[in-house]
Amino acid sequence: MSVIMKTSLIQERYKKEVVPEMKKNFKYSNTLAVPRIEKVVVNVGVGKLLRESGKIEEVESALKEITGQKPIKTKARKAISGFKIRQGLEIGMKITLRGRRMWQFIDRLVNATLPRIRDFQGIEEKVIDGKGNLNIGIQEHTIFPEISAEKVKNIFGFQVTVVINAKSHKEGVALFRALGFPIK
Repeated sequence: MSVIMKTSLIQERYKKEVVPEMKKNFKYSNTLAVPRIEKVVVNVGVGKLLRESGKIEEVESALKEITGQKPIKTKARKAISGFKIRQGLEIGMKITLRGRRMWQFIDRLVNATLPRIRDFQGIEEKVIDGKGNLNIGIQEHTIFPEISAEKVKNIFGFQVTVVINAKSHKEGVALFRALGFPIK
């Protein structure tokens, strides 16, 4: 991963601009009442790659490069014969980012990665759920600047969930817009 900065641009923006703006707009009496980002979860399913361990290792190393953290392998809770899945079979990977790595990932996602998506018109407001959490599906991992497209053998997609402690959809949308997420 590249040089690690102490604080990211989005974290600085949150502290200096977003908190006062949200306090004013939603009439919070306390700074701690303002919604904040708790964690970012990156999740990928590798069910179709089960028989090819080399591809799974490639997915794992790419996720490690993108997030700066080693993924945890997730196992199937129950058997599903239609999908040829047995209980306990490793079918996915996930990474939970908090603190400095979380802010740096969000900074790269908003400022470097999302603008690189071809024909990107912005994030739909409907991808923010009732509690304000944002779910983005990334179709190709090659849009991240850390990944060299020439070295990639297999392209995979994954999901990014940004979990916040807002109480409503409206608060979540306002927070993400104030942070600079390209919400339509």
